[in-house]
Amino acid sequence: MTTVLIVDDQPIVRAGLTVVLDAEPDLSVIGQAADGREAVHLASSLRPDVVCMDVRMPGMDGITATRHIVAEHGSAVRVLILTTFDIDEDIFAALEAGAAGCMLKGARETAIAAAIHSVAAGGGTLDQRITQKVLAEFGRRRASPVPTPAALELLTRRELDVLDLITRGLSNAEIATSLFIEVTTVKYHVQSIFSKTGSRDRLHAALWGFRHHIGRVPE
Repeated sequence: MTTVLIVDDQPIVRAGLTVVLDAEPDLSVIGQAADGREAVHLASSLRPDVVCMDVRMPGMDGITATRHIVAEHGSAVRVLILTTFDIDEDIFAALEAGAAGCMLKGARETAIAAAIHSVAAGGGTLDQRITQKVLAEFGRRRASPVPTPAALELLTRRELDVLDLITRGLSNAEIATSLFIEVTTVKYHVQSIFSKTGSRDRLHAALWGFRHHIGRVPE
């Protein structure tokens, strides 16, 4: 059973999302918070698997709360941003704060449930409607197509190759085929990349790659 904490300043949104998620046989809403400060407190006391976090709230906003929760709990408590606003800077800031993914509140119920399961399992997820915006934003912030000196010093040549393919969305099996190596070898390189870059999952590894000029960002 995946446990969920819902954070939103609107009671009707919290109530509606609770009904939707509790209807899923393997999801259980164990708490609700009306602002970021309450979310940080409940994340510590309830230790949910996933926090569904709104961004814009009075008092402590969702991005600040995400930063606190990730700093305190690491990957033990995952944060999924649920927002009404399809705004580049909000999404970008949330991911940089450590959120495991972002979904728009207008997404299908099944898509939100699937996103919760994905981040609970250690993965990262982005709503399809905002994926290209996020990647394009990293592209605008990238000054050179050449990997940064820090990346070249930190990662081996093979790890750079693997990370490049991660940024393109390839699975471990697809990376193995592309590089003519075993899947087990790919998994070893992926875990090494996570460890060296401090990434929690493939999404954050890809974002790290984009920041260090690794991978092809769509225009």
